[in-house]
Amino acid sequence: MFRRILIANRGEIACRVIATCRRLGVETVAVYSDADAGSAHVAAADAAVHIGGPAPADSYLRGDAIIAAAHATGAQAIHPGYGFLSENPDFVAAVAAAGLVFIGPSADAIRAMGLKDAAKALMAEAGVPVVPGYHGANQDPEHLAGAADAIGYPVLIKAVAGGGGKGMRTVARPADFAAALASARAEARTAFGNDAVLVEKYVEKPRHIELQIFGDGTHAVHLFERDCSLQRRHQKVIEEAPAPGMPAGMRKAMGAAAVRAAEAIGYSGAGTVEFIVDASDGLREDRFWFMEMNTRLQVEHPVTEAITGVDLVEWQLRVASGEPLPRRQEELSIDGHAFEARLYAEDVPAGFLPATGRLAHLAFAPGVRADSGVRPGDTISPWYDPMIAKVIVHGPTRAIALARLADALARTEVAGTVTNLAFLGALARHPGFAAGDVDTGLIARDLEALTHAPAANGPALALAALGAAGLAQGGAADTGFTLWSALRRRVTVAEAGTPHEAVIEAEAPGRFTVEIAGTRHACRHDGAGWWVDGVRAPGRLLAGPSGVHLFGAVPQHFTVPDPLARGGTEAAAALVCAPMPGLVRAVFVAAGDTVALGDRLAVFEAMKMEHTLTAAREGRVAEVLVAEGTQVEAGAPLIRLEEADPA
Repeated sequence: MFRRILIANRGEIACRVIATCRRLGVETVAVYSDADAGSAHVAAADAAVHIGGPAPADSYLRGDAIIAAAHATGAQAIHPGYGFLSENPDFVAAVAAAGLVFIGPSADAIRAMGLKDAAKALMAEAGVPVVPGYHGANQDPEHLAGAADAIGYPVLIKAVAGGGGKGMRTVARPADFAAALASARAEARTAFGNDAVLVEKYVEKPRHIELQIFGDGTHAVHLFERDCSLQRRHQKVIEEAPAPGMPAGMRKAMGAAAVRAAEAIGYSGAGTVEFIVDASDGLREDRFWFMEMNTRLQVEHPVTEAITGVDLVEWQLRVASGEPLPRRQEELSIDGHAFEARLYAEDVPAGFLPATGRLAHLAFAPGVRADSGVRPGDTISPWYDPMIAKVIVHGPTRAIALARLADALARTEVAGTVTNLAFLGALARHPGFAAGDVDTGLIARDLEALTHAPAANGPALALAALGAAGLAQGGAADTGFTLWSALRRRVTVAEAGTPHEAVIEAEAPGRFTVEIAGTRHACRHDGAGWWVDGVRAPGRLLAGPSGVHLFGAVPQHFTVPDPLARGGTEAAAALVCAPMPGLVRAVFVAAGDTVALGDRLAVFEAMKMEHTLTAAREGRVAEVLVAEGTQVEAGAPLIRLEEADPA
């Protein structure tokens, strides 16, 4: 076993690797950028080395600086985590040339799987079923359009490099192909430096099922499947293991195909073979096809660990240090069911736009595994993926595990930034998902219901008013009141910008009456939590500088308006501003154009994803304040609207 390793990554995965190393007695070295100097993974490691500026190109993608840091600290091996340099064969070769061990597959294995078109050809030779499509070298747009016609619409355009849904577009009809191709290529060029694409048949009711494999360079085993069908824009949201409704024969067939894929390239370490499955007629052995192989540990690996009892990072370290595979295939089995939900800082009502902010509060349900790279007080940076945590649960059956997931999400508390927590909770309670009737289109079909944020009712507003008054934990009867005056006070709270005025009357310690919109609510704090009108509040009430937060199955957040502030909302609505630091990829309007509510104004690229900025109202474009290709800071004005000329 290694004495000391360097982790060439950051955040949640770096913390995850450090946890296993600490259990095994292996020392760890962290690397960090300017933006991560005070981060959790730096604090957790035994040593840390600064490697550059906040942009990944200036730090986490600098292979030379990472190798130098390993030498300087006496590390014997480098663990890449996932993302950044984890699937870069040139980096792997450089690590070996420097006399260090790369904890993962060989450069040749990564190259073999690095381009989707070449990988599919190799898999077909190995007897692994592949999706019908065009994987050739001719990238002429007319040729690709002709290939799409031959395959038959709908088709899927996919970047041959990379993954994560970047450079991927679904096209339903020939008229849309050219625009989709241009968009996919632009995104792929930015994300991977390679704008080549392939075209495949789009499966109508697809399920995304992947096999966790592990090899020692000669032999491989699989650790069963994960179902990652619950996706939005090709980004995984909730993963589970095993796949619901998986017949034993199909599991065996998919496992054998995945092992053939791994052994065909002499794979060593942890990897994932991803399959697309046509579920239109249930799960059948003749309806799964190879999509791609991820030559690294996956984000969703904890659900596999939960059902197999295997620590995959430990296996990585043991095999990379020269040990054989820890178990044979017949020694591996499935125990129960597991789910993982990805908690992100993102603005769901704004179209799941990545968000930033300081985490004023962060807490998880007791006894639940929460893999996270941030702590209360940390800032979600605009430079990296905005993941806050992965919430992982396990149970003896799928139904019990899903109930535990819903409960864990209801008891997760985040304040200081907008998140997708309510969206995840709605998914965990979705009847179709509960029934196991999942496919990659489930979220898109029910998006409106899943993202609907109900307005706060009277009891919730009453609790928010108590929080704004400094009474979140009950407090004495006279808290916040004035001597020689009636124990009544007025408080205003705002929900989504809408103010609500409340009158609070103190009756006794921990007992108050709150009047809102002419209705009086009896509120009582029993030392453990609040009761409103005789009903226990669904979650904890928290108040602080970030506002007032009522946690529960549907978390609600309120602000306390400053009575001295003056509105500038009309002026603000006239400006379209950059939601975060990023690149203006395209501008679709010019001065003088008339736009309607929802019209596309520009494409903004941030956090490695493209986001379409739309008009929040109808009007006329007064000025375009930025040119295409401009890098801007958060809040920078991009386009100014004014009232449209009267007809």
